[in-house]
Formats: sequence, structure tokens, C-alpha cells
Amino acid sequence: MDSPVLRLSFRERIIELLMTSSEPLSVNEIARILEIDPSQSWEIYDHLEHIARTVRAKYGKLLLMDPPYCKKCGYVFKDLKKPKKPSRCPRCGSEWIEPPRFIIK
Repeated sequence: MDSPVLRLSFRERIIELLMTSSEPLSVNEIARILEIDPSQSWEIYDHLEHIARTVRAKYGKLLLMDPPYCKKCGYVFKDLKKPKKPSRCPRCGSEWIEPPRFIIK
């Protein structure tokens, strides 16, 4: 008999993971836990936009994001319109960026 978790859609698996996680997770951590090819982890960012709307409407919960920040100068990317990992710091030009982390509360 198939496990109910295996029958969930990709988005449902991400929702389940973020609802049950005790701490925010990066896209790379989500990909690793869900056994997604790391080269495809960028797709998770696209799903997160839809997940934010779904959890608000269906569960009355919020997808929260710890914003990405520059590990070199500490600049925090507070005004992102979409969930993503910026490629370069606008303040110092560093590419040493800590990715955003997500959780559903």
C-alpha cells in the first residue's frame, strides 16, 4: 500500500514540510529533504509564491520568510517582491549571500 505522503503533489509536500518544521528552511534544505535534484531547486521559489496564497486561503496561515542577507557587510534584502536568492549585494557587490529561509505559521 502506498504511503499517503507519496501521493501528495510537489507543492503539498513543500507545504507539509514547512508546516511541520520547527525552524525556517532554505530552498536547498527543502530540496535535500524532499530528495529533489539540487540543480532543480530554483523551481521551489516559483512554487513558494503559489504556496503563500494557498496556505492563507486554505489554512489561514502565513508563509513567512527570513530575508536573505549579505554575509560580508550584513545588508538585509527586506524589499523583495518575490521569494528568491539575490545574486549580488547592492551595497558591497559581494556574492556571498545567505539565502532566504521559509516556514509556515
